[in-house]
Amino acid sequence: MSENRSLSFYVLGAFFSTYVLFLYGPMIAIYILSFQGPDGGLTFPMNGVSLTWFAKVFSGGGIVDIGAAFKRSLQLGLVVMVITVVLSVSAGMAFRKSFRGATVLFYTAIASLIMPSIITSLGIALEFRLLDDFMNALGIEGWTTAMGLFTSGLGAHLTWTLPFGLLIMFAIFNRFDSRLEEAARDLGATPWQTFRHVVLPIILPSVVGIGLFGFTLSWDELARSSQAIGSVNTLPLELQGLTTTVTKPDIYALGTLTSAVSFLVIFAALATILVLQARQRRHGSDAGKGML
Repeated sequence: MSENRSLSFYVLGAFFSTYVLFLYGPMIAIYILSFQGPDGGLTFPMNGVSLTWFAKVFSGGGIVDIGAAFKRSLQLGLVVMVITVVLSVSAGMAFRKSFRGATVLFYTAIASLIMPSIITSLGIALEFRLLDDFMNALGIEGWTTAMGLFTSGLGAHLTWTLPFGLLIMFAIFNRFDSRLEEAARDLGATPWQTFRHVVLPIILPSVVGIGLFGFTLSWDELARSSQAIGSVNTLPLELQGLTTTVTKPDIYALGTLTSAVSFLVIFAALATILVLQARQRRHGSDAGKGML
């Protein structure tokens, strides 16, 4: 029997479809135009279909060294991911017990989420420049951290990724059953064994999610990189520069490749989370299965 739907259902459905098209339409258009023929331009209609513009990106013969920028963004994203995971898990464990100043520290840690990104980037760059001046005043020659990829650039990216990691861990530990840890301690487990065999297997899917946040947010970050990184640009900064000089679809091909990396990381993280959740359903915690 068919279900009679009111007019509002179709109106809201049309509105939602328009919203989705508005949200993802430009991205899909770029993906399609990146496969333009050799004589194609930046807009429709398509002038043939080819991989010409992808080949130009990989050839590295453009205005900037895309390969080097890609490598720098990948390296920075991986470092940001590891640091975000370690600090978020550590902070989540620490905040499980109340201590003086916890509320102030919490709001200070997540304050960068509401600060304008360009202001945060300028502040990070100034902070590292003042640090350089201070170290040079102490007689340490050659101390340079300002406008560096893994110094001020790394700090700027962490101001964006860490708050998300912290919020995820706080949400996880707020509903964590501490009786599991108490049972492990009653059976003689050390604090490390309790964390390794009881806590970590339970929170591991969320830890993978934090790593996903850390990498993808760093990989696509532009505003916080703009004032904190010097002459060696990341891939988003190079893309921004190309928008004013490139008049061919190779910039679309580069955007498609950049998105492909993001999707690859997302799908890999989701697959890992599903595998871990399936393992937990089959075997439960690995408490008591090892002594390390």
